[in-house]
Amino acid sequence: MKIIDLYIIKKYLGTFGFMLGLLSIIVLVIDVQAKAPRIESNGFKVSEFLVNFYPFWIINLIITFMSILVFISVIFFTSKIANNTEIVAIISSGASFHRFARPYLMTSGLIAIAALLINHFVLPLANIKKNELEPYTYSTKSREEFLGNAEVATQLSKTEYIFIKSYNKKNKGGSGFMYQKFDKKKNLIYQFNAADFYWDKDKKHFVMSNYLEKTFLKNDKEKLGSGNTINKKFGLPPEELFPDVLLGQNKTTPDLVKFINREKEKGNANLNTYLNELHQRTSMPFSVIILTFLGLSLSSQKKRGGLGMNLAIGITLAFVFVFSFEVLKVVSENKSISPLLAMWLPNIIFGPVALFLYFKRANQ
Repeated sequence: MKIIDLYIIKKYLGTFGFMLGLLSIIVLVIDVQAKAPRIESNGFKVSEFLVNFYPFWIINLIITFMSILVFISVIFFTSKIANNTEIVAIISSGASFHRFARPYLMTSGLIAIAALLINHFVLPLANIKKNELEPYTYSTKSREEFLGNAEVATQLSKTEYIFIKSYNKKNKGGSGFMYQKFDKKKNLIYQFNAADFYWDKDKKHFVMSNYLEKTFLKNDKEKLGSGNTINKKFGLPPEELFPDVLLGQNKTTPDLVKFINREKEKGNANLNTYLNELHQRTSMPFSVIILTFLGLSLSSQKKRGGLGMNLAIGITLAFVFVFSFEVLKVVSENKSISPLLAMWLPNIIFGPVALFLYFKRANQ
């Protein structure tokens, strides 16, 4: 059986590699053509993006659609060998269907392990590069919503808050800054206001202009202070103090776990976006194994309609599977379901279905 194992592994990896390359080339060409006018209108050259953006964008694309590619690849090559009656010959030689499925398990397991490592440690580093330039591929309105001025409110701890009237994420500065600190009884004990501010990345502190600070003492007394400029530190850089939805994508899993725990200690309850990112990094690779056995079960018998019918069923199921992740993300972010359950629910549903169909096929 070792010869047959190697034959199936080569078929699996060969078809998967071909699908991977084909999807990457087609989507890359379409995306570059669609976004070239926006890239050039923002003062960049398309060649710059081909070097500094698209290689990292492709990594993200591959990981996003890996489950679909695996599923379609398994259905494609398994349907071909089933139509050539090769599976019948292998089973007739005395091998069980479980033994025939062993190389599928081995290969899908290797791909899942590779996907786990990429998801947790490589993809975040690629996302840092991708997310730096991605706003410049958006429409003018979407780019301004992402990079333009906006109001900000953040919680530093259970007793400390920052409110900003106008903050520019690109320039890391703004106007209308207010910091408040409360005691355990929720009484305001200190307030700092500044007309304008910016982040000094070299000295790693905020530079505040035209500031006024109040310390609230006992007996309704106040201690006032003011000046033209003052330097302030709040323990973290702007990216951490005022996180956006992309921050979770940019952190390796150990750093993401630290960030989530720190935000929980601060009392931040709006963490589902980051928790979705954390749990999906593990659940998506596991789906590779589930979809491999689902694809094997659906395509290992010669059917009327042949390869075309199997591919149609496979593509439909694969897109339902991946699309369900995106729907459940939205549901989870609205706090209708926990992030852990949301990111594992497709596997929880499709896993038993794959096992049922697999054992049904094995017992035929």
